[in-house]
Amino acid sequence: MQSENPATELSPSAVLVPNPIWRAFHWPGWIICRLWLRVGCSGTEHIDNTQGGLLLINHQSFLDPILAAVLLTRPVSYLARDNLFKVPLLGWLLRRTYVIPISREAARGGSIRLAVDRLEQGYLLGIFPEGTRSSGPEVLTFRPGFLAIVRRTKQPVYPVGIFGSGQAMPRGAWFIRPRRTHIVYGPRFTPEELASLQSGDDTSFCELARQRVSECVAKAALSAIPQFCDNAHRQNEGIE
Repeated sequence: MQSENPATELSPSAVLVPNPIWRAFHWPGWIICRLWLRVGCSGTEHIDNTQGGLLLINHQSFLDPILAAVLLTRPVSYLARDNLFKVPLLGWLLRRTYVIPISREAARGGSIRLAVDRLEQGYLLGIFPEGTRSSGPEVLTFRPGFLAIVRRTKQPVYPVGIFGSGQAMPRGAWFIRPRRTHIVYGPRFTPEELASLQSGDDTSFCELARQRVSECVAKAALSAIPQFCDNAHRQNEGIE
């Protein structure tokens, strides 16, 4: 019998062969992002496609979940409020595009276990540790909620930086503007970097993770608008 809740019961084979619903939305999204936003990416060679992985992503726009995944060939699972799954059409779509429902009352219960299970199955899991959208390229302080997942998995953890999404769809915007956007996937966190987390030093690891993501954002900015970045550098150095 087929499960009534594809969000909670998924075959590991879906990692390599995404379901038709995911593919039906992925290809149009890929075309729009490439042509309208001229989305580029670098660093995909850092992601190990033989196992799962946790993506720590900066957050500037509602476009970010799409942008962080659209140029990848594997599904990326995200966490979303469980009340969104009650919306008839939206809930149906979320369940079939690997989104994980999370309840505020049980945030450290079933949803966390499901997220870790998804990682162990071989999926990529996307998290936005800032907890809210930033208004500029600066990465905000990371909230420690994501640490519950990091502590429970042995899968790689990667920093991801997006630049340009805040200009393409800023707060309050109803339409996507044609702005060049770039995504950088950074190298995984090393065992030495993860050691501070295992010792219970949440603050230090949150700041380390924020710095790693900030480095990716800076590289993404350089790729998206190199002339702007060069001018900013020259002004900082007092050349202009």
